[in-house]
Amino acid sequence: MSQITSLYVHKILSQVSAGVETADLLEDLGFIAGAAVDPKRMVASTQFYDFFASLVARDPHGLSLPLRIGATMRSDEYGAFGLAWKTAPNLRGSYGRSQRYGHVLGSAEIYTPEQSNDGWFFSLDKAGDGRLGMLLSNEASMAAVDVISREVTTANFAPLAVYFKHAARGDVSVYETHFGCPVHFESPRDALLVGEDTLDAPNRLGDETVVSFFDRHLEEELASSSNDHGLEQRVRRAVARTLSEGVPTLSSIASELGIGSRTLQRRLSDSGHSFQSVVDMARRDLARRLLRETDYSLAEIGFLTGFSEQSAFTRAFKRWAGQTPRSYRLGPTSQEN
Repeated sequence: MSQITSLYVHKILSQVSAGVETADLLEDLGFIAGAAVDPKRMVASTQFYDFFASLVARDPHGLSLPLRIGATMRSDEYGAFGLAWKTAPNLRGSYGRSQRYGHVLGSAEIYTPEQSNDGWFFSLDKAGDGRLGMLLSNEASMAAVDVISREVTTANFAPLAVYFKHAARGDVSVYETHFGCPVHFESPRDALLVGEDTLDAPNRLGDETVVSFFDRHLEEELASSSNDHGLEQRVRRAVARTLSEGVPTLSSIASELGIGSRTLQRRLSDSGHSFQSVVDMARRDLARRLLRETDYSLAEIGFLTGFSEQSAFTRAFKRWAGQTPRSYRLGPTSQEN
């Protein structure tokens, strides 16, 4: 059964009109009114959709409720996923990270960037049976993508158009006023259409600590490189630059360095390395520094070193260092280079 983060439950409650009764619906979900928000707590998608539909039916301003909910979202509320989103170099990177990391928000949603003749679709595919609450959730998700894109980019963000698979639930002008662009219903996809220039505008990179950390790490890697290990160091630096967007392929790194894939593989082999061993070294070194020098959570460090799950990061780190990331951070061996 697919699940959705309970963060969305709390967001719905924050936007419901005053006087709307919610206690009985929360009880059905197993929630207590006023409980702390925990994005890691999941709710069965069918229960969530029914909860959402019931509140929209009760709210006198139910037509705009999903849009209001989406508009309240901020990248920091998504934890490690939000960090991965806002520290990407541009929205193209942010959307690519969403495709990779979106499952941490629940197993019901898959985001996919897709090029078209008019720009790029950032599409949402959601598991479910098409019940009303699912359609409402799609509207809220598109509104969230819109507002978080505006938050992180330096561009004057505005989608070229918004698309929904379902039929309009009411006055379309309510949607067009909210998004500031044409909104199309009964379309083949649930998506925002974004211009190429907007995608490539730099992000604000709201967490300058992350940016400065990566810059310092790469500069020190550069300074430590020697003639004997120049190629291996260049590969490690190239890998480190892209880890937070996922582990790069041999061909992508070879292209960045202006070397053929087979040539790069052969030259690394001649120096006693494989591409995978260099990737592991880059991930290990970056993980150690993040553990020593930052207070980011283990999940966030996992993301920044190319892991989509904290458990996978923990297993890999134990293989590299012979201890868990938590023990490394707390213990005396955390001072080793």
